[in-house]
Amino acid sequence: MDELFGLNIPRSLEDVCNPRDMALLVYDMQVGIVSQIKEGARVLARVAEVLAAARAARMRIFFTRHLSLPLELMGSFQFRMAMAWQRVDRPDQVRPWFLRGSSGFEISPELSPRSSEAIFDKITMSAFEGTPLAIALRDCGIRLPGGHRYRDGSRHRADRAAGRGPGVHPRHPH
Repeated sequence: MDELFGLNIPRSLEDVCNPRDMALLVYDMQVGIVSQIKEGARVLARVAEVLAAARAARMRIFFTRHLSLPLELMGSFQFRMAMAWQRVDRPDQVRPWFLRGSSGFEISPELSPRSSEAIFDKITMSAFEGTPLAIALRDCGIRLPGGHRYRDGSRHRADRAAGRGPGVHPRHPH
């Protein structure tokens, strides 16, 4: 690792991939979401392998869960997002899928978060913008190089600023 002007400048993969400077984010691997993923069992098994490797390397580990608000607490964006996910035409057709305490809300048991690992609940697509996860990562000195990116590699600043992203919209499992 080189240093110049107070900056660490990594020169090797080992410099970049130091477990004390990294964290694993297990994003929304909930029972009610995994059941909707094509080949969900295979994806879940692969995530479990990565999780085991991160634990063996003693990396910090954070989980996120998507939380549905009760209908009475949803705002217009929450209703629009739920309508898109559930493929319904009217807000009165929306049913909250991921209420706290529901079976679909829980992290898949194969991943079983430990007491030394954090679980953050979120109501937006972004796990990073203005969230407790971002605060925890920053406090641990973990930076997101170049900002986080969506699946297509774009950043969608306006969407992120509003707490809404183009991400995958899950379907109801039933």
